[in-house]
Amino acid sequence: MKFRFLLIALPLVLLPAVRSQTAAEKIGLSFKRLDRDGNGKVTREESGKAKWFDHGDENKDGQLTLDEAVRRLSALVERHGTPEPEVEPPDESLKEQPQVLKASDHGVGRRVPEIELKDIAGKAVKPAAGSKATVIVCFGASCPISKKFGPELARLEKEYGGKDVGFVFWCPVDGVKNEELSEFAMTHGLSSPIIAGAKGGLASALRPTTTTEVFVLDAARTLVFRGAVNDQYGLGYSKPAATQNYLRDALDAVLRGESPPVEATTAPGCALDLEAPVAATAATPTYHREISRIMQAHCVECHREGGLGPFALESHEDLEEHAGMIRKQVERGAMPPWFAAPGAHAVFSNDRSMPEADKSALLIWLKSGRPPGDPAEGPLARKFAEGWTVGTPDVVFQIPEPVAIKAEGTMPYQKRVVETTFAEDRWVQGYEILPTAPEVVHHVIVKVRPKGSMVRERGEGEEGFFAAYVPGNSHRMLPPGFAKRLPAGSGLSFQIHYTPNGKATADQLKIGLIFAKEAPLNEVHVAAVAQPRLNIPPGEANHVESKRQVIPVNMNITAFMAHMHVRGKSFKYEFTTPDGKTETLLDIPRYDFNWQLQYDYAEPKFIPRGSTMTITAVFDNSSSNPANPDPTKTVRWGDQTYDEMMIGYVEHYRPLR
Repeated sequence: MKFRFLLIALPLVLLPAVRSQTAAEKIGLSFKRLDRDGNGKVTREESGKAKWFDHGDENKDGQLTLDEAVRRLSALVERHGTPEPEVEPPDESLKEQPQVLKASDHGVGRRVPEIELKDIAGKAVKPAAGSKATVIVCFGASCPISKKFGPELARLEKEYGGKDVGFVFWCPVDGVKNEELSEFAMTHGLSSPIIAGAKGGLASALRPTTTTEVFVLDAARTLVFRGAVNDQYGLGYSKPAATQNYLRDALDAVLRGESPPVEATTAPGCALDLEAPVAATAATPTYHREISRIMQAHCVECHREGGLGPFALESHEDLEEHAGMIRKQVERGAMPPWFAAPGAHAVFSNDRSMPEADKSALLIWLKSGRPPGDPAEGPLARKFAEGWTVGTPDVVFQIPEPVAIKAEGTMPYQKRVVETTFAEDRWVQGYEILPTAPEVVHHVIVKVRPKGSMVRERGEGEEGFFAAYVPGNSHRMLPPGFAKRLPAGSGLSFQIHYTPNGKATADQLKIGLIFAKEAPLNEVHVAAVAQPRLNIPPGEANHVESKRQVIPVNMNITAFMAHMHVRGKSFKYEFTTPDGKTETLLDIPRYDFNWQLQYDYAEPKFIPRGSTMTITAVFDNSSSNPANPDPTKTVRWGDQTYDEMMIGYVEHYRPLR
């Protein structure tokens, strides 16, 4: 391996060209910057998953110490000189899969003391006599990732319960109702004792980090494993099946009298916050005075009873229960979901990003004991329409039969067609797509088809769409004077992506249409700039594709929606005018398949004819992408998520008179 290759991904903050300082001094300064938690070690995540990490990690424990960095990297600098490195930006993917940890740094090998435990009914919980191992399983009654693991936990409980392994299910969150915990167990067929609470000896002894972490104690109460159940589910991804079965492997090893092959991993799930709070002051925000209003402005539209979010955030108690996950998602920019680059190139009317002042106040409150404050200072409750958000539709079309959704894994796209019966063209000013099981609907694309036409198996999506649904963006109302044409006798085809959530169910979604009261002045279309000639090499983490398309007419652009599948990493729209001036229209540096948002301009953007629209996308087909179905495969265009797409949808209008 050549030295220059090692430097390709080395960020300037870690190994800049050494001039006035020695390599060791530079590395020491940069190491301090990357060591975010101040524990004297840099993890792969803290390094941005840089390519140089494996070279510096001398003992291959998944962590880089300062001694290792200086010893391994300084020697290379001294031997080969200090060329200016080519810099690859850190991977800021919102996906998170289990990472192997150094076990001894996380309590593995220590004895867990006898702790008096009582289940939610008040009965004492003790390991059964003769148990060869005890598994303590963290879960969250409302955590969506915990729910996905439910069926596997039931299988493990049944299979290993017959091998003298005891199970205890623990919700390490205060304030959760016993009924919710019992419902979680009943839904997934769990029969072992349930304990609850974030305070007490067990929390101090084990210090859990997420609601999906599991702990294995042997017969002598030695902690022999902590980490993830497996790698099938994590933050931002789901796999058809697990490729690493950490808990099963650990239990099999313990039953053989051996050490687990992997003794500690991270466990991506809903984050817990069990740290001692910072003392609140008179200036600390309170829930009723500030935080409740921030929630109303940015969160409760989805996170409310009956909303699309996996749990409600409408009360102080709700925020207490989910404090760790709120903090994690806000700090890393995953929530509220808005992925246009900061300092966006336009003003978007549906911009969900949280202002820095609100973000700062929320994080201070989360770290300062979360004081409730005076209820008299609280805001009026927000009211939300039940059923149709856009009002009563003029007509409703529903897919013919319910679609069965399995409990686990992934599902291929489902395609359904509904025929309309209009004898003449209709003008549609608004629509809303309403699933009957919204918790499992990832996204929906609706297209208009000429009467009697068939759904094609390949190439869908290249021509634009009529309506679209993603969580948090299920409807579209156009301004007065704007509408979409629905031709007489046409059909509506639905391409539906379902995401199993741990419980089998069924969905029979419908679309409601609102017609314009009079003939519109402007007809709205959704065009597509697509690159169907994809050729993404196996193992490539930063494969770039682009497509240029000349715009033959003047366009008034009103919105964008980028579409890729699970290897999608970033997406950018640019246009170049006939006189050669280039402008960025939308930059999505962290594309997230789970949030295929539409970006609506506050004011239309005029693009003169003869301009060139360019879309550029980056794909991650490497094994470091946890959502990647097969990193050994050359990936090409295809409808299903194991294939790829690259489509830049563009909503625009043209005057009719």
